[in-house]
Amino acid sequence: MTNWENIVSNKELVAAKNKRKNIYIEDKQRKVALQEFEEEGWEYVKDYADPKFVKIRREKPYDEQFEDKVWLLLYQMGFTYLNKDRNFKMTYDFQNPNFTQQIDVFAADDETILIVECKSAESIKDGGFKKELEALHGQMEGLRKTAQKQFSGRKVKFIWAAHNYIMSNKDIQRMLEWEIVFFSDSTIQYYCELVKHLGTCARYQLLGNLLANTEIKNMQNKVPAIKGMMGGYDYYAFSIEPEKLLKIGYVLHRNEANKNMMPTYQRIIKKKRLKEVQSFINEGGYFPNSLIISIDTKGRGLQFDQSPTKVEDSHSKLGVLHLPKRYHSAYIIDGQHRLYGFSDTDYARTNTIPVVAFVDLERSEQLKLFMDINENQKAVSKTLRVTLNSDMLWDSPDYNDRREALRSKIAQMCGEEPTSPLLGRIVIGEDEKNPTKCITIEAIQQALRRCHFFTVYGKNNVIISDGSFDLGDNQATLELFYPFLEGCLKLIKTNCENEWMIGEQGILTINRGIQAVIRIIDDIVIHLINQNKIRPKTQNIEVLIDEVEYYIEPLVNNINRVDDIQRKELKGFLGGGADNKFWRSFQKVIAETREDFKPDGLDEYIENETKQYNTASREYLTSIEECVKDIISNALESYYGENWIIKGLPKNIYKSAKKTADDKNYDLLSNDEDAEIDIWDCITLADCREIVIYSHNWSEIFESIVTRPEDIFLSNKEQKTEWMSMMSKEKYKISKTTYSVPKTTFELISNIYDWLVLKK
Repeated sequence: MTNWENIVSNKELVAAKNKRKNIYIEDKQRKVALQEFEEEGWEYVKDYADPKFVKIRREKPYDEQFEDKVWLLLYQMGFTYLNKDRNFKMTYDFQNPNFTQQIDVFAADDETILIVECKSAESIKDGGFKKELEALHGQMEGLRKTAQKQFSGRKVKFIWAAHNYIMSNKDIQRMLEWEIVFFSDSTIQYYCELVKHLGTCARYQLLGNLLANTEIKNMQNKVPAIKGMMGGYDYYAFSIEPEKLLKIGYVLHRNEANKNMMPTYQRIIKKKRLKEVQSFINEGGYFPNSLIISIDTKGRGLQFDQSPTKVEDSHSKLGVLHLPKRYHSAYIIDGQHRLYGFSDTDYARTNTIPVVAFVDLERSEQLKLFMDINENQKAVSKTLRVTLNSDMLWDSPDYNDRREALRSKIAQMCGEEPTSPLLGRIVIGEDEKNPTKCITIEAIQQALRRCHFFTVYGKNNVIISDGSFDLGDNQATLELFYPFLEGCLKLIKTNCENEWMIGEQGILTINRGIQAVIRIIDDIVIHLINQNKIRPKTQNIEVLIDEVEYYIEPLVNNINRVDDIQRKELKGFLGGGADNKFWRSFQKVIAETREDFKPDGLDEYIENETKQYNTASREYLTSIEECVKDIISNALESYYGENWIIKGLPKNIYKSAKKTADDKNYDLLSNDEDAEIDIWDCITLADCREIVIYSHNWSEIFESIVTRPEDIFLSNKEQKTEWMSMMSKEKYKISKTTYSVPKTTFELISNIYDWLVLKK
């Protein structure tokens, strides 16, 4: 049976809210059991007046905290009935009333019932909920009937709220098919921010999105109106009760929650300003200027019953206008504060407000009108203007502008789509940057701009270069290209999970890293097209990704082997060319394994650009080796005397150097040249390290001589002489024609050169 006593309102609802707000579970326990509870994760809070008892608490589990967040959001929106705790159960089978389902969040107001299923994870992970969604789908009709029997006349919507889950495309499709509304983290965060600005008025925005295009029953939709023309567009001027407009109107904000509802622009409504407007209205104040709206009729137009009364020489007409009786059918272009100010006031039903309504304005025209009205207002941020301009360019007569809008849309989708590997990793709109959300839309746009995915046009929209995925139309190209890009990014994320998740501490999910990845995908596509292995415009996406995977594999393997030094080296690239160096380093990794992969300019880059430190490093290393050998030979001779080369060297090193010297002298004598090579000439830097730590050489002679000042706090001789080993390895590497000395390594070589050669 449904335990309706768990659904509370009024004072009980406030009490439930106070418990939900607390992130801790609190309890009263006997003091003697405190240690046992502390071992189980509880912590002491305070003593009670009765010394036998103490108050203890522990943090709620992450899944309960997520449920509380969703519950509190709906409470703050003004839903008047909610479940007080996690123990609410509903009957879904009237023939078997004992068949019940636990409901995470239940919320109802005068018109709507929301039933929310919450799923959460401690950290971001892939989610698969086929069985759970099928189970919910099977129960929905029964749950709906149970809810409507208790709260008659209300519409019921089912919501699937997920925290830290990257949803599968199949699950998203199931929810669309079964009319389950999906709330991602960014959707929930959007509404949380909206509540901060609008308070309970945010409920109208939520209901508008949830109930878009559904009928509003018992609404009187006829208003006296004047029909006129302005700027080539028909418009209607009328007065309407705020309550009616609040139901059919909406204020669209730039965010994930409504990304598919164009135009994508926002007007940040300030809560302080809203309260001032509400107070002004409650005190009898009024606003004589009109709200400006655009009514969406989906091309059907509005019924306007023209009055037989006419005014001579007037272009205006009198009549009765039939407004749509649908949620989310009137976009509020200007006047949001004035409209929402009537919410929760006594005048929402009794006052009327003047309105100028356009009908079915094109997206670009709505944007232009909004921008013109708000041109000098700070509410339209610079970042938002970039997004707005991109939207306005979607159908631009200049095809290059259209492709710029396409790149902007793809960048937004990468950060917003619930199936995207970059979900929650891209800073969009008013988002705040954090250690894992540190990629900008601009970075992705820039990477796409440097790629060959989309067509480039010249004067009169003549094609200069055809894009590998460009079908000639923005929407068609978007639908072809985005799933491919998402699939490639998933491929890298799946195989480089650790590096992908660490955000700005790593080399992948940062601006330069993701730019390099996108450009590498472009390189691979070009290579495969040139080899006639793929046809991106006609082939199945899975086939394309399979072909790309072969060339991605070496990069994935390299990324999984990267250590802190290499990571620091890559991220140490600075200046205007740093993005290219990041990208070229990824190209180089693939080219070293896949020999047929030869992107334009890579060989020249390797030859000319990346060897800028080689010449100086080679000279420094030669001087370092000579100096080290001089220091060691002088110290050994001073300590051991005439036979220092035998007494001071390990036997194996002595024998190896002597053999090398004999071989070289033999070759010289064979060519009638003087034999001038001695044993010490054949000692290497690697040998020097073995000599200084040999026997008592270290403690008696070398510890104070060859320890770098920054290494004196290291614990043993192996650590204090590691620099010799590193210099020896670099000397060997630099002898290879393909090796390029990294900047960080060159800085170390320079540091040792300054300390050892210049100062000594």
